Amino acid sequence: MKDGRLVQVNVSDGGVPKLAVEVARITRNGVEGDRQHAETVHGGPHRAISILGIEAIRRVASEGHPIRPGTTGENLTTEGFDVSELPVGTRLAIGDEVILEISQPTNPCRTIRHSFADLRFGRLSMKTHPADSRMYARVMREGTVRPGDRIRLEPPRGDAAEMFRIADRLDDGERESAVAFWNAAREAGYPIDVLDDGEIAVSASSALPGPIFNSALGFAHLPNLVDRAIAHFAANAVTGWVLADEPPWPNAPFDSTLARYALEPSEGVGEGVGEERSDDVRIRELPRDEIGPWANIIVTASAIPEPIATTWRELERHLALVTHHHRFVAEVDGRAVAAGSLHLHHQLGWLRAGSVLPSHRGRGIQRALITHRAERARRLGADLIGASALEGGASAANLERLGFRRVGTRGSYRAEANT
Repeated sequence: MKDGRLVQVNVSDGGVPKLAVEVARITRNGVEGDRQHAETVHGGPHRAISILGIEAIRRVASEGHPIRPGTTGENLTTEGFDVSELPVGTRLAIGDEVILEISQPTNPCRTIRHSFADLRFGRLSMKTHPADSRMYARVMREGTVRPGDRIRLEPPRGDAAEMFRIADRLDDGERESAVAFWNAAREAGYPIDVLDDGEIAVSASSALPGPIFNSALGFAHLPNLVDRAIAHFAANAVTGWVLADEPPWPNAPFDSTLARYALEPSEGVGEGVGEERSDDVRIRELPRDEIGPWANIIVTASAIPEPIATTWRELERHLALVTHHHRFVAEVDGRAVAAGSLHLHHQLGWLRAGSVLPSHRGRGIQRALITHRAERARRLGADLIGASALEGGASAANLERLGFRRVGTRGSYRAEANT
């Protein structure tokens, strides 16, 4: 890797262009004095710093575009290497103090359109111009930077960056699946207030107590925005649950730990996932007009109380119409004894709501249901399959037995109505 230097440090009070400053302090959450208008699209500890190389700026400018350092919103303009061609996980030691780690590409948005003569901001897309994309970075060590500082590059360490990429995709799939479920309940006529802002999602319902309809997702990667979840719960006068990597506020009450799993299918359903179905078990995907068996099994097997049980049954009709949502039942002698679902999102298959009647547990039916849904996801084009299960529970054990790799955990933290 070729080292480089820092050309310019750029900040703004929101929006573009960001303007050059002579010195700046970099903290875990970004450059001091810099703001973003769209905080769920930009910012947060995993997207604290945006970087673009002067080489890319010059290439784009040579095509007649009015692009300059800072006009596309990058915090740091670098020289000496194409930052978008660095592997995720590469570390940048800047000056004597700061260490950054490349986390992901920065998706271009219409905010930067005026840097282009034709307003086509996709000119900085990683998909179409991989050498000219901006990149996000995490702050591994805080400190002060100045134009002219030397930048020393270090290759990725271990598989931490890859694990973060997978965790990010799992979060996206889980959030989309949850929002589809909450919206189905709303369409069934239940009062549920859903906040869905692209990368965070919060549901609140005073009529339906408990974590199923009062939870917050996406804050593991945007812990700086957890106040939005707390405010949403408070506005609806409900107790809610926030999923996060660590306590999202001081002394946050901890409820449980969810283990997260991923599987990358190859030619078959995946290494270690074999034929788990017993001869007397039949697993089938329900057509969109077959309503009843799926919800009834989950409500019964999971002992879901009222009024949540009735809500679950009534939302199924609406959930069945969601294009990327698929429902399955496992049958023994023609009788449904287990149920689960699969949600597809950007080539990720998210497994959820897998339940087996107590009378049929211990017979490998849940493993068969996991295998069947994973294979269905692969056939639908998924290149990653994810699931979440209570740490130490039977579902977690079954996922591990079938070859799913544990990629982390999420804590569930309770936000009381008066928090």
